[in-house]
Amino acid sequence: MLTRRPDPSDRAAWEQLYSGYASFYGIEQTDEMRATVWGWIHDHAHEVDCFVVENDSGHLVGLTHFRPFASPLSARVSGFLDDLYVAPEARGTGAARALIEAVADEGRRQNWRLIRWITAEDNARARGLYDKVAQATEWKTYDLRL
Repeated sequence: MLTRRPDPSDRAAWEQLYSGYASFYGIEQTDEMRATVWGWIHDHAHEVDCFVVENDSGHLVGLTHFRPFASPLSARVSGFLDDLYVAPEARGTGAARALIEAVADEGRRQNWRLIRWITAEDNARARGLYDKVAQATEWKTYDLRL
């Protein structure tokens, strides 16, 4: 497994993975939406960043998007892991753990306080890994739709 930032030649494989992620959560996603996110991750002035993971054959099998966020109460910056997806055929290979570790390493380089993420209550497979690498919190998440 090789975890790295995506380069321009990865776009088609990244789009296929990101489409799979959107489908997993039942989110309708357009080509324009994916183009926007692709642009963000290649714009060094934008906060969204990305890692991809390759299998031993050099094919992309997973992705994660993440970004810093300010935490006024602690007066520190932390990291938020927005998206993490591994292709079904690569699950259980260590790809998800490698992506989380890459974000954690980046957080250490940036002196972030912690990495935070959310997942669906019924995402049992992912939660099995998350419970091994991080601590679940007591906090509930709310969305105020605008």
